[in-house]
Amino acid sequence: MHLIMILLVISVAAGVRLTWVPSRGSWTERWQGALFNFLFPPLLVIIAAIAIVIMGPTGRMIGLRTEMLSYCTVLAWLSFAIGCGGQLAYQGWQSARQIRALPQIAPPHSSTFIAQPLRLLEVPQLFCARIGFWQPEFVVSRGLLDALSPQHLEAVLAHEQAHGEYRDTFWFFWLGWLRRICAFLPHTEALWQELLTLRELRADRRARDRVDALFVAEALLLVVRSASEAPNIEGFCAAFSLPVPNNRFQERIDALLEPSEAEAPSPWWAWSWGAIVLLPLLAIPFHH
Repeated sequence: MHLIMILLVISVAAGVRLTWVPSRGSWTERWQGALFNFLFPPLLVIIAAIAIVIMGPTGRMIGLRTEMLSYCTVLAWLSFAIGCGGQLAYQGWQSARQIRALPQIAPPHSSTFIAQPLRLLEVPQLFCARIGFWQPEFVVSRGLLDALSPQHLEAVLAHEQAHGEYRDTFWFFWLGWLRRICAFLPHTEALWQELLTLRELRADRRARDRVDALFVAEALLLVVRSASEAPNIEGFCAAFSLPVPNNRFQERIDALLEPSEAEAPSPWWAWSWGAIVLLPLLAIPFHH
């Protein structure tokens, strides 16, 4: 019976993913659609796996016997998921520890929206990122400080400040974990890239509320050109200079030069699908 439950849940999860198509609507519509399609299937699989572990390897459910093999398979996958989470957390902790060892410098006087010091990375590449977990550090490279004008530097810092305000490093740690443990589901990588793009569009939009949109676009052109040479820092990182596909890069430039779009709040029912994710738990009382 466990095997039937596993196959049913994976079929539903895969079916939901297969219905997803990239949207060209507003940012809010794209974000809600991508987030639902990215989150719902793996969470449904996780809850079903937890339900099977709670039911145990022996017994009956609606007259059918449960199987030890399927139970052990689910247990092994949950162990793999926990192990992946631990590995990602350890990598993030290592990165945060390395960043905290870097020297601190004061932010530019014009950047009044930044209340914390910057961590200086002594490399010639152009690099700026928020690295950490709930309260990520501001990291800038020597190359960035030397290459950019004060206006462009302020645009980059405004973008990274937005990542901190939205807690992007925290939330994308968990999304990255789901991406890794449910890579077998359809469209996982496409949805991940969509969420990354929407995250950057949101930070760009917040940055242009503080500085001129043209400076943000010019800074993006300058910095992303050197992204292939940027230091590879693992862990909880939201970097302005990470490499992006050409079509995504062009989308960010176009969005910066278009009229600003107000971010509409999510309606209360937008997360109602969370109740459906818990449905596999209803199978527990039928197991004996």
